[in-house]
Amino acid sequence: MEKLSNTEIQKQVAELNNRWEHKGDSIVASCEFGNFIEAFSFMTNVAFRAEKMSHHPTWENTYNTVKINLSTHDVGGLSELDFKLAKAIDKVLASK
Repeated sequence: MEKLSNTEIQKQVAELNNRWEHKGDSIVASCEFGNFIEAFSFMTNVAFRAEKMSHHPTWENTYNTVKINLSTHDVGGLSELDFKLAKAIDKVLASK
């Protein structure tokens, strides 16, 4: 697995939902839901997908808001795996 170049990162970010933003060595997003149960259900759904990929987000949940930070610690920045997980997260959100 390799760290992506800034050019590749910008290309990949452009393919994601506009909730995603490139910040430093991460891509970040914030998602709001109707209530805590919906937010927790989303996190559970993503957790199963992340576990299958063996790539886990850094995230925080406050009531109906989930903040997500994706980065590949092994490469010290962003890799293809981060964008694969971000796309999976976008699919989960699109199905709601």
